[in-house]
Amino acid sequence: MNTSNHSSVTTFLLLGFPDVAGYKATFFFIVILIVYILTLMINTMVIVLVSVEPKLHSPMYFFLQQLSFVESMFLTTVVPNRLNVVWLEGSTISIIGCITQTYMYCAIGCTECHLLTVMAYDRYLAICNPLHYNTIMNTRLQHLLVIYCWVFGFLVTQITLCFLCQLEFCGPNVIDHFFCDLVPYLELSCSYKYALQLEIMIVGIPILVIPFILVIISYIRVFITIFGISFTKGWKKTFSTFSSHLTVVTMYFGTILTIYMVPANGYTLPIHKLIAFLYIVVTPLFNPIIYCLRNQEMRTVMEKLFRRREKK
Repeated sequence: MNTSNHSSVTTFLLLGFPDVAGYKATFFFIVILIVYILTLMINTMVIVLVSVEPKLHSPMYFFLQQLSFVESMFLTTVVPNRLNVVWLEGSTISIIGCITQTYMYCAIGCTECHLLTVMAYDRYLAICNPLHYNTIMNTRLQHLLVIYCWVFGFLVTQITLCFLCQLEFCGPNVIDHFFCDLVPYLELSCSYKYALQLEIMIVGIPILVIPFILVIISYIRVFITIFGISFTKGWKKTFSTFSSHLTVVTMYFGTILTIYMVPANGYTLPIHKLIAFLYIVVTPLFNPIIYCLRNQEMRTVMEKLFRRREKK
């Protein structure tokens, strides 16, 4: 890797949140740490429940389990370093460390985009084609779809990784962010960046644009089908499941599209960091909560588990 052969800069300074200092930084650190631990606990609980409870051995919960695992990895890629930045009120990171974090962040984010698309396709089949759902969405297809999400996410972002490794940095070395996000990282490079910027735009089509379009199409079809069902108890259950997925997808794609598709001069840097905070820290916490609290089967399993523990 020849990232620093001709670069005068070997490390970057992550500013984090310069306006948050002293006791405010301590309070902010505690809040982030609590949210991080709570999110990992909830996602771990979802993973364990789906694994041990036979009632949850269905495609929808299998994909939900995978989503919890992906988001746990996504958080762990960024949040520990963010805690360090907040606690020290700024922290240094090497070029290789910054590239690694950027690659992992992009690869896992790409995996999550495609996993949410797969989940939308699963809901489309379950609601719009229920008679053939079990035949189509068999165990083999479930595993193939999940493997595809992971392999595609980590392979396609290697193209970006190759370009990142060729960048040179002549100074300054200050990144006004709490992690090595792609946009502020590129701004510091003194290399010719047109090829990389073009590559990011092209790769962004299969990573973000196409999944978003497929999700929209799937949910439009689901929406039409749901409102064609008579208003019965089954309708309410179907709509509850659909609305949970829709809420998660709206939160995820809404924040990521705002961060990477809105022009940089469309909003200030503090707003950019705030949206990134919502996308990286808050959304992974809300996703399993939304799925658990709005899903009767998941709530029933949780209540049964707690009752068992109380008897012991």
